[in-house]
Amino acid sequence: MIETISSTSTLADRLRERILREGPMTFCEWMKAALYDEREGYYCRASSTPWGREGDYRTSPERSSLFAATFARYFAGLYDKLGGPSEWTIVEAGAGDGRFAYGVLKTLKEFSPLVFSATRYVIDEIGSDARSSSLKRLEQFADRVVFGKLQEIKVNPGIVFSNELLDAFPVHRLTMQGAILREFFVDVRPDGAFAWTLSTPSSERILNHFDKSRIELVDGQVAEVNVEIEDWLTAVSTTITEGYLITVDYGSDAQDLYSPTARMDGTLRSFKRHSITNDVLADPGGQDLTSTVNWTYVKDVAAKLGFETLEFERQDKFLLSAGLLTQLQLESERAVDDAERLRLSTAAREMILPNGMATSFQVLVQKKGL
Repeated sequence: MIETISSTSTLADRLRERILREGPMTFCEWMKAALYDEREGYYCRASSTPWGREGDYRTSPERSSLFAATFARYFAGLYDKLGGPSEWTIVEAGAGDGRFAYGVLKTLKEFSPLVFSATRYVIDEIGSDARSSSLKRLEQFADRVVFGKLQEIKVNPGIVFSNELLDAFPVHRLTMQGAILREFFVDVRPDGAFAWTLSTPSSERILNHFDKSRIELVDGQVAEVNVEIEDWLTAVSTTITEGYLITVDYGSDAQDLYSPTARMDGTLRSFKRHSITNDVLADPGGQDLTSTVNWTYVKDVAAKLGFETLEFERQDKFLLSAGLLTQLQLESERAVDDAERLRLSTAAREMILPNGMATSFQVLVQKKGL
């Protein structure tokens, strides 16, 4: 992480000090600090709420309880495919405030009590405030929920699930300049503002990424490389002995992601108060940073680690096939009044409407050791 200069130094101050002392830093290092610095990183700040109406973005679990409930139905189906074990583990990586976990456990308890009784739910979440929120939200399931790190958990059998996690991994940012690949570094201008500068790529790993994907950028094209996906998948592969990896995120295949006609300027963007901001280098720790996932890379790396792809579908279609409408009917029958029934039906429509939020996301289901 970033070295502490004094207890009153801001993250921006510490980043400037490091750059002035050591020279320009890769954007990947800068983004890692901006998002995950232990004290002031976007996902680690005390008393911050990045998600939901009050934050900077809304994920599917915040939009509707039906998202988690439908996945709970799907999880129960996987439990049956595993032979109905007496114990199994669901690990949620990047669990946020525990809203998805609550929805899954509540649904399993109400509609699949046998699965619920066999479930140990593990939450891997870096933010201390998010963990505290999860602890409070999941109090009634305290006998089922534990907190831990992915690398320290064994899933045999079970599931590792993530929603909008991979897009938040720090990325390297590159461009082709006169047939030479250059990497973006972050420097400091005389007025103290952060600024871009170009230099030789910081590692062979980045160059290999393009070679493996058989991608060649055109002159002036900008692109991101998310090599931390490989590190995370490697950790998952050591965690899962027998079970499923379910990844929900927004992404594209490599050919589309690195298309010069569609994405000449790359996919890196920053969000604040549900709007895209103009400067990704402004306000480190104060805004969300994200980039589109390379699904081709995810599948290739996972395959080498022993995972087999079972399903890869647009989120709205996946939810429909997983029983969204059936779950809507069940929950509507249990609704206390018409207002709650209307809320459920409205949320369901939002998740399956053409050109809605869910059409921009994909669900990747893979298995290992089965």
